[in-house]
Amino acid sequence: MIPRITLAVTMLSISLTGSMIGAGSGALAETPATVTEVEDPITSFTLDNGMQVVVVEDHRVPVVQHMVWYRAGSADEPIGQSGVAHFLEHLLFKGTDTLAAGELSATVAANGGRDNAFTSYDYTAYYQRVASDRLELMMQMESDRMVNLRLAEEDIVTEREVILEERNQRTDNSPRALFGEQLKAAQYLNHRYGQPVIGWRHEMEELDMADALSFYGTYYAPNNAILVVSGDVDPEEVKSLAETYYGVIPANPDLPQVRARSKEPPQNAERRLIYRDPRVAQPYVQRSYLAPERDAAAQEKAAALYLLAELLGGGTTSYLANALQFDQQVAVYTGAFYSGVSLDATSFDFLVVPAEGVALQEAEDALDATLAEFMAKGVDLEQLERIKLQLRASEIYARDNVDGIATRYGRALTSGLTIEDVQDWPKILQSITADEIIAAAQDLLRPEASVTGWMMRQEEGK
Repeated sequence: MIPRITLAVTMLSISLTGSMIGAGSGALAETPATVTEVEDPITSFTLDNGMQVVVVEDHRVPVVQHMVWYRAGSADEPIGQSGVAHFLEHLLFKGTDTLAAGELSATVAANGGRDNAFTSYDYTAYYQRVASDRLELMMQMESDRMVNLRLAEEDIVTEREVILEERNQRTDNSPRALFGEQLKAAQYLNHRYGQPVIGWRHEMEELDMADALSFYGTYYAPNNAILVVSGDVDPEEVKSLAETYYGVIPANPDLPQVRARSKEPPQNAERRLIYRDPRVAQPYVQRSYLAPERDAAAQEKAAALYLLAELLGGGTTSYLANALQFDQQVAVYTGAFYSGVSLDATSFDFLVVPAEGVALQEAEDALDATLAEFMAKGVDLEQLERIKLQLRASEIYARDNVDGIATRYGRALTSGLTIEDVQDWPKILQSITADEIIAAAQDLLRPEASVTGWMMRQEEGK
């Protein structure tokens, strides 16, 4: 038998609509909630070659999400080869010993499914969503390209042009993306999180077959991969199929035991940058702070930062919105953002889009004054309870998303967390106090660990 783990999800006895959750209606905080627990069965095991397998059962619809996650992303790339992880992701849709170029995706489509892949700093993932009776076919094809990738020189040339055009469309033609790229590079003094996932153009232009195959040979191995299967599946059947298709692939004995990451030194000087571009439609101020990530068995500080982001910038009822958009009317948009699922230190960001006639310096000063006011007044307990209620509701709705559940586990496990950490996260969020949130904010809001950026039109910079 396979050991089974259960994930407890909080259920509410009251009916919540999407608009009520998004709007943060004050009535929700006063509504008594009776909670029950619904068990979402999670099964996990490890193949003999070191590949971890996670199965999330949901038998309501005969659909399965099949995902393979590699513990290798852009932050694991060799120096001088930025973009090679994403480049290799593209190349994996070329041929293998048994599949012609494009045949995998064509087969998924012919079976009524869809497939794709994505690369981030800490992982690269490949997925197919198909009818549950097609799971074996997906494993057969995905396991094949784990070890049997075959590339021709024309594949390298073609896909290199594709990723360069992708950068051109998504980054070079977007002032906002270029500004964000510069802000990220300034935030990290040494860590590879400071480089764009897609890569710097001048290094992308030099990527070749040797670079791609070296990354493939090092990281694309079962002992560096996690298989996540969610949906209408039986764990024992998944185990049998996984052993048949993935279990026969040898582990890579040369896989680095520790992910080779450059370490971020202490940050002792606040940084500022100005990005000018005539294409800018709306100037704005953005500030980022170096922030701790979610760590295995120690997620409390990250949970406090998550709630801080919701309190300060989580929608039109947040502290920044009330102060800057409605009371002072110096901004048309405000936001605070934090995502702690990261192998190494992440960032906490603020965004202020000034109202017509309001200068960027005035908007920045208003942000600073409002943050100081929040720290002096402390957390509004009613607002905190309202946010916690919304989070409990969002956990309920998340159970209806097979894609989202699989992604939640894949991202966590490739970022240093465990299944138990994912299970504990909702309960930890509910346990965080107002004092813990303020303490986390005091540790976070250090000017010397911040970057403040202005994005402005070219003429404003003259």
